[in-house]
Amino acid sequence: MPEIAQLEDNETRRKQLDDRARDLRVAVDDLTAEQRKADADVEQVKTRRERDRSRMEQGLITNPKDLERMGHELESLERRINSLEDTELEVMERLEETQTELEKVTSELAGFDERTLTLTTARDQKSGGIRDEVTTLERERAAAAADLPEDLTALYQRLREQKNGVGAAALIRGECGGCRLSMNAADLRAMAAAPSDEVIRCEECQRILVRTADSGL
Repeated sequence: MPEIAQLEDNETRRKQLDDRARDLRVAVDDLTAEQRKADADVEQVKTRRERDRSRMEQGLITNPKDLERMGHELESLERRINSLEDTELEVMERLEETQTELEKVTSELAGFDERTLTLTTARDQKSGGIRDEVTTLERERAAAAADLPEDLTALYQRLREQKNGVGAAALIRGECGGCRLSMNAADLRAMAAAPSDEVIRCEECQRILVRTADSGL
């Protein structure tokens, strides 16, 4: 059934996509932690800036040299905040891109799961039909075999065991359907002259030959 091969291919491709989704989830977790750290770093420096600015505005620092030093420090803190905010923005962008990719892969995985369900249903339906057909054929075979002579049935069973489950083959246009041996004209004439209830066999593979309207006799 083609569904079996399609299921195997679908599962292989889904496994690859699932591995990609796993890697993306790890990346999202790492970037989320990185963003939290970047946010905390920015807030920490801003808090220090506001504290120093507040001290200056409240006149708590009166020494000119200390005021000058504090001014330089506020400028340094401002540059530090800008740098940290750039890092924070870059992490946020990477996190957003990774989350978007993860959502895309997750959606594709859902598509593979839906295809798996569809193929599994089709396979099971066909398997059920094949089982029913086999049961019918086995019933018909048993009914047909009930009227056969015991020695012919025994011969067929023995040949079936020896010939990979095929004890009889159709004779089609002078050719054995089991081993594909083409009969010569003399053999075909002898077969044509044989009584309809006589068992004829292939000289090459020894299988029982079943005569049909297309046997070429």
